[in-house]
Amino acid sequence: MVKLTMIARVTDGLPLAEGLDAGRDPQDEFYKQQAKSIFKNFSKGQNEPSRMSIETGPYIFHYIIEGRVCYLTMCDRSYPKKLAFQYLEELKNEFQRVNGDQIETAARPYAFIKFDAFIQKTKKLYLDTRTQRNISKLNDELYEVQQIMTRNVQEVLGVGEKLDQVSEMSSRLTSESRIYADKARDLNRQALIRKWAPVAIVIAIVLLLFWVKNKIW
Repeated sequence: MVKLTMIARVTDGLPLAEGLDAGRDPQDEFYKQQAKSIFKNFSKGQNEPSRMSIETGPYIFHYIIEGRVCYLTMCDRSYPKKLAFQYLEELKNEFQRVNGDQIETAARPYAFIKFDAFIQKTKKLYLDTRTQRNISKLNDELYEVQQIMTRNVQEVLGVGEKLDQVSEMSSRLTSESRIYADKARDLNRQALIRKWAPVAIVIAIVLLLFWVKNKIW
């Protein structure tokens, strides 16, 4: 299954959006830091393939780079590679359509946090590999991934950098993680306001009418 989804700008490694997964395993923070390190490597101008899979422990990162944006997901090793890349293709097409003209001017981490809604909706479609929809995608001969290279995360990041990640994880969460958590709370708060505001208005109107009726009679 899909465990983690992140979108970042290649030129500077700035995270632009991420799937907000409720109940995420605390260990996933380690892999999130690995993903950020991969983005930083891209920002150094290293000539990496536009599509690649990277093995890391029991999981595999899959990514697509297009339009100076990297779309990355982490899946279980048993999850079909073809589905993982088709999932990323859907995210890429929608992200470019909705936010394409704002990508270069984004100045803060997770500037497109609202894209999480589309990530979650699309992720649900790819959860069960046995659905007719996903079986059809697996059989789609127009989309082949056999030639996409697979490497180990130590090859991509280097052993020293991986040790630095472990140290960083044991000491503190990054400031970006705090920013992301604050934005997530803001989104939840806005959702609650949108949900209950109409109800509160109706109740207020009913109470006002009741008060006016009592005054008149």
